[in-house]
Amino acid sequence: MSEIDYFMPLFMQKEEEGDLTPVLSHGKVHFLWIKHTNLYLVAITMKNANASLVYSFLYKVVEVFSEYFKELEEESIRDNFVIVYELLDELMDFGFPQTTDSKILQEYITQQGNKLEIAKSRVPSTVTNAVSWRSEGLKYKKNEVFIDVIESVNLLVNANGSVLLSEIVGSIKLKVFLSGMPELRLGLNDRVLFELTGRGKNKSVELEDVKFHQYFELMSYRLSTQVKPLIWIESVIEKFSHSRVEIMVKAKGQFKKQSVANGVEISVPVPSDADSPKFKTNIGNAKYLPEKNTVVWNIKSFPGGKEYLMRAHFGLPSIENEELEGRPPISVRFEIPYFTVSGIQVRYMKIIEKSGYQALPWVRYITQSGGKL
Repeated sequence: MSEIDYFMPLFMQKEEEGDLTPVLSHGKVHFLWIKHTNLYLVAITMKNANASLVYSFLYKVVEVFSEYFKELEEESIRDNFVIVYELLDELMDFGFPQTTDSKILQEYITQQGNKLEIAKSRVPSTVTNAVSWRSEGLKYKKNEVFIDVIESVNLLVNANGSVLLSEIVGSIKLKVFLSGMPELRLGLNDRVLFELTGRGKNKSVELEDVKFHQYFELMSYRLSTQVKPLIWIESVIEKFSHSRVEIMVKAKGQFKKQSVANGVEISVPVPSDADSPKFKTNIGNAKYLPEKNTVVWNIKSFPGGKEYLMRAHFGLPSIENEELEGRPPISVRFEIPYFTVSGIQVRYMKIIEKSGYQALPWVRYITQSGGKL
């Protein structure tokens, strides 16, 4: 316990030397620390501990304390030191994280001390349940579960049309209106599962970096795969002496004709000294955002296989070649319902509940633009 006394002197020494790191060591002891407002939260270990686990726990402590005290700072720790000890006793035992869900903790660690004795005589039901985020005894008139498969496409294409970055980031989200405490079994066309069960590889998908979550967002995944741009963009800049410039942008939907991209927003960077904008489009509308040096072309509905044009004409007080050639990339935002790029499919959702009621699973697929397009 006395090892913590070495932390602040060591911290200040490393800070002065410009050699401050997230992990500080004193002999055989390691300090893993984070800073929140005017507080330092420090975990101490003598082992080669899992640093990611330690930091996840420290941030979880901040989250729990913040939900209890609204603002986590030195004053709130002093004012609530009894509850702080109670919480720390539940958050960790013998160096192992235990109950870190604030909703469960609030059932038996309250801010009224007289309730603590009663709580100790019984174990809250949520602690012994398999799930901590769902109360028992829920009842719905209509038992339904809504499954959303959402894929974001991150693409970066250079001026020559070569794809520099291509990845799909997906998630499966659930919204559940089911009575009782049912068991849900979700079946996907995952290639690994298909191979284990001896099925063919047709229409199967090889998911990477799969992560599972507790609720709402059931799982997330990533695919590093070459994807052709769903909305292909070509642009041509035509300069007329030093007085004006015209930008022509062509957009083509490279997805199946049965699908429609909604809320398409094409952002085209323009020189900072552009003025007197004039636009001509054969669909949607274009507007100039001078504060962002950008022309935004909005198309409400963009069917697959279609091709559209937008021309932007600007007057320029001055023009520099470097500014035109060194512009940020054109970005595209969109959403395509009933469609996924990876081809992932929900093959079944089995709902098993002891009362044997009938339930309806609904599945929706959405593809949207990512952060790098």
